[in-house]
Amino acid sequence: MPEATEHPDNSDSSCLFCRWIRARKAVETLGTVAAFNDGYPVTDGHLLIAPLRHTPDWFSMTSKELRDSDTLIRALVERIRPRDPLVTGFNIGTNIGASAGQTVFHAHIHLIPRRDGDTANPKGGVRGVIDGKREYHPF
Repeated sequence: MPEATEHPDNSDSSCLFCRWIRARKAVETLGTVAAFNDGYPVTDGHLLIAPLRHTPDWFSMTSKELRDSDTLIRALVERIRPRDPLVTGFNIGTNIGASAGQTVFHAHIHLIPRRDGDTANPKGGVRGVIDGKREYHPF
């Protein structure tokens, strides 16, 4: 992986992720983005991929930040799979706005490794963010 990019000047001192970037808490960096361990992981290995510059959400990320995020996510997945053979799937997602559950207003993407049996019924996946909407019967 390339060397860590220096922290950009446009940070927000009140932002948790900007503080993590300044403190060099990233587990990996690539170009304009960094990966961090989630402070409240859903599963073992739950990571957050965030731009090094302060920007509020996924829609405000630059094309370069989005490309770097995609490249870093793919590299992390390729590293996780051989290290943990129990990982059989992943959820990748982002919360945009308070009504969607965003609590840190610095753009970030969740990479959540999944294992068989980590929930009783994973059918519906991310649909579960709305109570009662996870299970559905399309067929």
